[in-house]
Amino acid sequence: MLTRSDDLEILLMVIDSGGFSAAADSLDIQVAKVSRAVSKVEKQLGVTILNRTTRRIKLTDEGRQFVESVRVGLSKIQQAEEELVFRGELPAGKLRIDAASPFVLHQLVPLIHSFKKSFPDIQLEITSNEGFVDLLEKRTDLAIRIGKLNDSTLHARSLGKSLLYMVASPEYLATRGVPRKVSDLSGHDLLGFTGSKILNRWPLAGIDYIEPNMTASSGETVRQLALTGNGIACLSGFMISEDIAAGRLIAVLEQGKLTNTDREQISAVFYKSSSVARRISAFIDFIQPRLTLN
Repeated sequence: MLTRSDDLEILLMVIDSGGFSAAADSLDIQVAKVSRAVSKVEKQLGVTILNRTTRRIKLTDEGRQFVESVRVGLSKIQQAEEELVFRGELPAGKLRIDAASPFVLHQLVPLIHSFKKSFPDIQLEITSNEGFVDLLEKRTDLAIRIGKLNDSTLHARSLGKSLLYMVASPEYLATRGVPRKVSDLSGHDLLGFTGSKILNRWPLAGIDYIEPNMTASSGETVRQLALTGNGIACLSGFMISEDIAAGRLIAVLEQGKLTNTDREQISAVFYKSSSVARRISAFIDFIQPRLTLN
């Protein structure tokens, strides 16, 4: 007997949300229905897919292989249905997007007007979070993430890489001098990030993490601190390339800079089984060639 696709969708939601109750809340159904669906799939397959404890669920080895295949299969079914039903129609409905505030301000906002002209029936809801958000918990359809990805339950599309630059204002460098080698940084004011240690890892050989003299939780705040002469910051090109081109910020230590670091990758992440797949694809396909990451 073949398993039904709606039971498989419920199974994926249990895995993606981390539990039966969370899946029931996301799908707005009773927990008992979720449990029955998962048990039905396991019974029909004759294998245990999920190991259950009082606190959490965990995929078995057989379950992990099965779920990977299910994701691919359901995605193809959904794509085929959408191409048939919506052939010739533009995608419509709400699309909830989350990204760090600098990416929203410097990359997304300049593209929104033209995107709305191309897809007038997509209603955008944009939020800004400086850390990683739980897409299900925050009811987010698509997140733009900067850096290395670790969450294997999410699907991702690379948007490209954005080089890092150590920068300071001309006024600061005129007063404090230009650092020529890594050891010179000990005599300077360094601007860093609160919370995430990886953001204080600069692409320089010989140092693991810098010890900032001043920190902020937002990259845009760090940018403003650098612009107003408060010290040297390490920021992504997608938010400061125009400042460098205009001379508002000057890049230092370029000769010893490392590339291909964990902080350079920019990705769009989402759940493939989402019912807003066409809206997600439309948004990513539109912004990717128009981003100015370096």
